[in-house]
Amino acid sequence: MKLRFLGKNSQGGECPTLYSTDRDTYLVQGWRVFANDLLMQLTIPEGETAVEVPTELFEHLEKDGLPSGEFRRLEDPLMILTPGGTYVVQGQEVTDAEALAQMDIPDYETVVEVPKAAITALLEEPRGVDLQRRAQPAL
Repeated sequence: MKLRFLGKNSQGGECPTLYSTDRDTYLVQGWRVFANDLLMQLTIPEGETAVEVPTELFEHLEKDGLPSGEFRRLEDPLMILTPGGTYVVQGQEVTDAEALAQMDIPDYETVVEVPKAAITALLEEPRGVDLQRRAQPAL
């Protein structure tokens, strides 16, 4: 898997980071979710996990041709907004050794892979009543 660095929101090395891949996906590197109140809200299938990242991380989508700014809608289980103003993002846990070797990942972080189409859909205005359902903010 080839990665293209889109950005991170700190000057130091280890922090949540956003990458674009050659598989039409994004890799979201973020803090492992250990909080029981957050985990209880998620149904995480085998092979998937969740990471917590600052909302500002997604400003780097601009570098991949997408508009920056706030998501217009949230969709459970892909992404929820926490009361602390961060996003919890759920996706396939990245296990590709070649991809992981390209990143600096501390023990308290992990990486999820999310389809670009899923992220793009969150940036669009909801269309129709069925798409207007928003995920409940995390407790």
